[in-house]
Amino acid sequence: MTATSLIPELVAAGPVLTDGAWGTELQARGLAAGEIGDIWNLSHPDRVEAVARAYVDAGSRIILTNTFRANRIALLRYAGGERVADVNRAGVEIARRAAAGRALVFASIGPSGKLLATREIDVQSLEAAFTEQARALADAGADGLVVETMADLSEAKIAVEAALATGLSVVACMVFDSGKSRDRTMMGVSPKQAAVELTGAGAHVIGANCGIGVEAAVPICEALASATDRPIWIKPNAGLPELVDRRIVYRMHPETFAGFLPRLTAAGARFIGGCCGTSPRFVEALRQRLACR
Repeated sequence: MTATSLIPELVAAGPVLTDGAWGTELQARGLAAGEIGDIWNLSHPDRVEAVARAYVDAGSRIILTNTFRANRIALLRYAGGERVADVNRAGVEIARRAAAGRALVFASIGPSGKLLATREIDVQSLEAAFTEQARALADAGADGLVVETMADLSEAKIAVEAALATGLSVVACMVFDSGKSRDRTMMGVSPKQAAVELTGAGAHVIGANCGIGVEAAVPICEALASATDRPIWIKPNAGLPELVDRRIVYRMHPETFAGFLPRLTAAGARFIGGCCGTSPRFVEALRQRLACR
């Protein structure tokens, strides 16, 4: 199946459930504050696989990989830059074992953590890092690639170009949580501008993840859908986090989150899941809502 045919086939029968948060789920399994979860692909693969399998069991038709920070630039901050290929390959292999043919594996590509605008990083370094990661993920057997949580549209397009070079289906997601109405990226990009430029860059699916919560995702979804003919991918947070006894807590209940499903689908969402603070319980709640449609 080609990259161009996979996405239409997936959405033909209606909204597609993706997965939920990875960071908070790994923390619940012992990941320490300040520790990078991606390295667990090598040191604690059983715990990473437990997260992936829980999402498949909850009803996810697409699960991501534990490779959000597994580009060379981000990994170097955690003394793991020399193990880029190993971390990414293991991330895909773990997810594929957990999926066991019941779900597709779309591998996660996150930002570098450095800004082009302030010259912390240059274009050539980003191109090299994203190309290295995308190739490792594709070679390991990923079904698709998800460029996610991007705040800089220029960096996102560099990552999309690298991902497209693998021949896999590519999802491109920005995070909108800034500006007066909290509907812009950190760099001031609107959802419509992002949709237009990411479509022009060749992404097969356009979307948003993270942000300030599921309610705010509805108008963002509408804006994205109004500016592209590509399917829309939405993975919002479970509301805003609170600090309780030095722990980050998300108070939104899965059923409340899932209650926004009709509004999200009406706004144009075709791939729906959750980001920070969500869990397999949220995916299960979304699955039950879909079953009642």
